[in-house]
Amino acid sequence: MNKLDIKTIAKIAILAAISVVIMMISFPLPSIAPTFYKMDFSEVAVLIGTFALGPVSAIIIEALKILLNLLMNGTNTAFIGELANFLMGCALVIPAGIIYQKNKTRKSAITGIVVGVLCMVIAGDLLNYFLLIPAYVNIAHFPLEAIIAAGTKIFPFIKNTLSLVLVCVTLFNLTKGIAVGIVTLLLYKRVSPLLHK
Repeated sequence: MNKLDIKTIAKIAILAAISVVIMMISFPLPSIAPTFYKMDFSEVAVLIGTFALGPVSAIIIEALKILLNLLMNGTNTAFIGELANFLMGCALVIPAGIIYQKNKTRKSAITGIVVGVLCMVIAGDLLNYFLLIPAYVNIAHFPLEAIIAAGTKIFPFIKNTLSLVLVCVTLFNLTKGIAVGIVTLLLYKRVSPLLHK
């Protein structure tokens, strides 16, 4: 292994460790989504990683974050929540990283984040409707009626899985993506010199 490889591995490990620590500080957004959807800013470290090291490194950081969190905290969602976090994170950081790597400017970073947020929202809706909510019901044995009722408490017009996904899941991922994107834009130029040494 040459020096560059070792340096890259070290940076990936550091960003993964930072993202795990940040992930521990999570909170619900009860005005827009049921409280089992938890907001955290761990994707900031992963997004910084994708800008500095590329999208492949970002996938590794995202995977390490999930694995380390599982080792430290286990799971109370039969691994479904962790899968969801990994998939949503990748949906955000991969498009952002691909766009930014082509032209490393602030405008490109903003464009990448906007596209990443849109991809995360679309992926979130599709995955929740077809995979994640059915998995919660069939594997983790969460009653579908209770999941839908949690959305109905916030928005009374929510009556089924589709309306829950289109409203609550969309708003949650949009809010999270925008917040993560803004924090990343504020931090990246300050920390990027450390990642390019």
